[in-house]
Amino acid sequence: MLLHDITLENFGAYKGKQTLNLSPKPGKPIILIGGLNGCGKTTLLDAIQLALYGARARCSGRGTRSYDAYLRDSINRQANPKKAGIKLWFSTTVEGAQRHYRIERSWQLTGKTVRESLAVFINGEPDKVIGEGWADHIEDLLPLEVASLFFFDGEKIESLADPDRAAPVIESAVYSLLGVNTVEQLRTDLLALQRRQKISDEDQTALDQIASIEKQLEENEVARADALQRVASVRAILLRARMDLKTVETAFAKEGGDLFRRRAELAARQVHAEQQLQTLNDMLANTLAAGPLPLLLLGSQLDAVRQQVAREEEAAQSEQVLGVLNDRDQQVLDLLRNTVTAEQMSQVTQYLEADRQSRAVSADTPRFLQMSRSAVQQLNSLDQILSSEHDRARDLLSEAASLRDQLSVIERQLAGVPDEEVIAGLMKQQDEERKRVSQLEYDLRTMEEAHATAMREHENLTVMRERAYGKRASGLAKAEHSARVVSYSDRVRTTLEKFGEALLQRHISHLEVAVLDSFTRLMRKGELIQDLRIDTSKFTLTLIGADGEELDPGRLSAGERQLLAVSLLWGLARVAGNRLPSVIDTPLGRLDSRHRQNLVERYFPQASHQVLLLSTDEEIDDNLLKRLIPAIAQTYTLVHDDTTFTTTVERGYGWGGTSYVA
Repeated sequence: MLLHDITLENFGAYKGKQTLNLSPKPGKPIILIGGLNGCGKTTLLDAIQLALYGARARCSGRGTRSYDAYLRDSINRQANPKKAGIKLWFSTTVEGAQRHYRIERSWQLTGKTVRESLAVFINGEPDKVIGEGWADHIEDLLPLEVASLFFFDGEKIESLADPDRAAPVIESAVYSLLGVNTVEQLRTDLLALQRRQKISDEDQTALDQIASIEKQLEENEVARADALQRVASVRAILLRARMDLKTVETAFAKEGGDLFRRRAELAARQVHAEQQLQTLNDMLANTLAAGPLPLLLLGSQLDAVRQQVAREEEAAQSEQVLGVLNDRDQQVLDLLRNTVTAEQMSQVTQYLEADRQSRAVSADTPRFLQMSRSAVQQLNSLDQILSSEHDRARDLLSEAASLRDQLSVIERQLAGVPDEEVIAGLMKQQDEERKRVSQLEYDLRTMEEAHATAMREHENLTVMRERAYGKRASGLAKAEHSARVVSYSDRVRTTLEKFGEALLQRHISHLEVAVLDSFTRLMRKGELIQDLRIDTSKFTLTLIGADGEELDPGRLSAGERQLLAVSLLWGLARVAGNRLPSVIDTPLGRLDSRHRQNLVERYFPQASHQVLLLSTDEEIDDNLLKRLIPAIAQTYTLVHDDTTFTTTVERGYGWGGTSYVA
């Protein structure tokens, strides 16, 4: 396919008619289109897709709006009457012959209603039949899924480095772009041939049912594509919102935001700890200090009191015993006087007198305390009481020390709390970003569920269709010829299935080599990836690092992931034979100077036979422009008038010292 020219009339920022010649030249495949941000580069990419696919086009500015709303909003605000249109001229080979197409899609706003018209010219002649069935015809020429691989925004293809996201793209490209679906189509055509052999007049009801299911499947296809586009759009917005939230949260934490949010909790903890400490101090002062605890300071005095009490008790006992002993001793002497000698009698008498005298000394101890029996018992139990009070006081003092440590920590934290004036703006911004992320997550779940519902409906309709065909087939194979056709078709379909598997494996092998070679050419770190594999059943992409182990694409930098995605697209184009043009919007975002140079020198001139580059002045600068000039066929600059908010197309490219007109 080759794009020749495009004309935009009152489309987006393009006021009036603006035409660009997109034809390449021998050895010069690049059409370089420059413009500052907001000048309409992405609008030009959208225009090409809109001209080809209409309501199914995956335009960047559409978002979640309906097709009518998108058409209405895309009319230039200064257009009078409110009418816009796109004309696209391209050529391609159909059944071995070169065929030229001219697509004229226009729409006009009448009141609140948008009326769209489509005209298709083939080799200069209008073709109403193809025009009415254009949605199916363009799918045969350039399937929408395949077009997304060649008409892409350079900043959005990084997602293809994710194995899960790349899998459906690889599968679609291999089947549609590399011809594997042709084998599947042959198998489907043989199945249709089998079914046609079974049609009978009495089977009209079943045919009507099948036709109804087929129509529902077509409507479901549009709904699924629309739902998938909305999911992708919201997912990209959500990713940016999460990054914004992370940035705000980092700034918030750096300014002490977490302490600020906890300031009420810290203040409450401080008051609670102070109250507890006051309660402990009151207990120590009013309860323990007012009780027997201070007696611990009089340990030696209490010991002296106990000794005096013991002596007084002993004196009292001696005093009571002394009178009894006098009588006893006299009775003993009377008994011994007639039985012992005088000498023995003298010895006993002396002993008894000495005993009484020793007791008399003890009885003479001063008794100034004269404690009662109950007081003595209290004095004896005082040690146990004081030990208990001592333990209690020690526990309370330990708890008070712990509370003082807690208060010290809390006071330091409160001292670090920033002023509300400093943190209020960040706190408000954080709350807003969180609400935004929450709403986007809800929207994403809703849209994913809508897409899942459409997928389930597709599966159910497919099962219903197969059952309907199966029901018809069960009772219609009557004629020998029909049976023979069915039998031979089954054999051929089996052979085609095996051939399709072999063809798929061959294409996958070639694709692995092409993608790895493309990535190696573009990377400045050639040793980063040693091998690359694609699963033929799941179409997942696996990277093998220099150490021979699997390499998670998440470990690659943003620029490396973008180059990997570009390599995937380039590999697909190389294996397919570069039969389609490449339209690349903002191609060099997130890439460093070395990678940009590699992309300019090694990829753009070889990406396809026709390469449309939509670039800003920061991307294709003077240095890169000089390197790109040998491969440039056409140059344009999109000039935006900030007073009228309109864009015009001028020949040439360049903002700095180098300006080039091709």
